[in-house]
Amino acid sequence: MIRRFKPTYWLYNYFHKAALAHNIPLYKKYGIQKRYYESISAEDFKHLKGTANKYDKLDSFDTILKEENISKINSKYHNTLRNWSKNGYVILEQFFPESRIEAINTEVDFLIKKRKVKFQNKGKKIMFAFHHSSLIKAMGNDEHLQIVLKLLMGKKMELFQSINFMKGSEQPTHSDSIHMTTFPLGNLIATWVALEDVSLDNGPLHYYPSSHKLPYLMNEDFDNQGSRFFLGNKTYRTYEQRITEIIKEEELEQSVFLAKKGDVFIWHANLLHGGNEMNKPELTRKSVVFHYYSNDAICYHELTQRPSLRVRF
Repeated sequence: MIRRFKPTYWLYNYFHKAALAHNIPLYKKYGIQKRYYESISAEDFKHLKGTANKYDKLDSFDTILKEENISKINSKYHNTLRNWSKNGYVILEQFFPESRIEAINTEVDFLIKKRKVKFQNKGKKIMFAFHHSSLIKAMGNDEHLQIVLKLLMGKKMELFQSINFMKGSEQPTHSDSIHMTTFPLGNLIATWVALEDVSLDNGPLHYYPSSHKLPYLMNEDFDNQGSRFFLGNKTYRTYEQRITEIIKEEELEQSVFLAKKGDVFIWHANLLHGGNEMNKPELTRKSVVFHYYSNDAICYHELTQRPSLRVRF
């Protein structure tokens, strides 16, 4: 019950105004009558119509090669970029050289040894390591990667979060937009970098091409809206079950990304994806995920109805 009591989070948020200040002018812009520390959810935007991002409106296949900075991107990636609107993802093979990947692996080992970071989610992931590592932060803000993200989104994207994995996540299929939500919708993008080769044995990333075109699944879609002072009483498992139903209803076909070290997978905020089970649990599956928000969108977490803390380093 305590975890569902929203004022508990309001109190915590009240003392973190600097990390929540990014939403204040946007609340004013959209006429949202909320204090910076209060709960926020999709319910608060039902009366508003948000503007879709560039390639949620246009077809990247027709126009992305006309973009100003396309010449700065290796031509071998042009075809996958053209299919962004259709697929909801792009694959950049061998984007980062082995020397840079090994430097990141060494850095992560050092951070763990020195206890500068700690594992979460049953020892499977390390959150926000880029706050402790200039190397990891530099990878997330890589100049050419940022150019790609700007091409896809039609705007500059700001690094919000890093997640390092030593093992496969084995996370059930989901959309990032239930966890990291924006208004207008779609103002989040994510990248996944393979820090070693991936096979069926060590738990590859799976995804559903074109699933980003489906309606966003918010709390109300699995009866989890809650009330003024309490979060909904549905478990996250209820959300996962609804995703499974949608996959069957829409007859979506799953794809698996058998990545090579240095490959990058970029996906749309609403693309359905997850991690396959590891056939050999003793193996590692080193990788790092970066999430990015745009600066012109309200950022929050639909599942917990909390505004997003954005700490700049």
